[in-house]
Amino acid sequence: MSFTPGSIFAFVRWTSNDFGTVISRIDILRAVAAGQRCTTVPYVKPGGEILLRLSGWPKVERVLQLIDAIEALSIDPADAAPDYWHHVHNRLSVNEAPRTYSKSRHQAWLHRQRIAP
Repeated sequence: MSFTPGSIFAFVRWTSNDFGTVISRIDILRAVAAGQRCTTVPYVKPGGEILLRLSGWPKVERVLQLIDAIEALSIDPADAAPDYWHHVHNRLSVNEAPRTYSKSRHQAWLHRQRIAP
């Protein structure tokens, strides 16, 4: 699977044993162009710009719920503002509730893309 540079995608990984899930992780990344700086992430070649990186089922589950909430707004989560995923990462990393994504925030992001090169 490959992604156009600038595309945002989620990568979910987990490991289980006879007793259940041992490791859960979610990464939300932005694909980079050839030769562009990036961070290596297991199983993603060459890597990507990390927007969110969390582990532990409660945090992974919360991110999946936020993705569902964005989809409920009829917005593709891959089109959500990258800074929103940074916000979610920062808040969940310290066990705080992130702000919800809204249509007005999304419109502001789309407007910013039109006026900024």
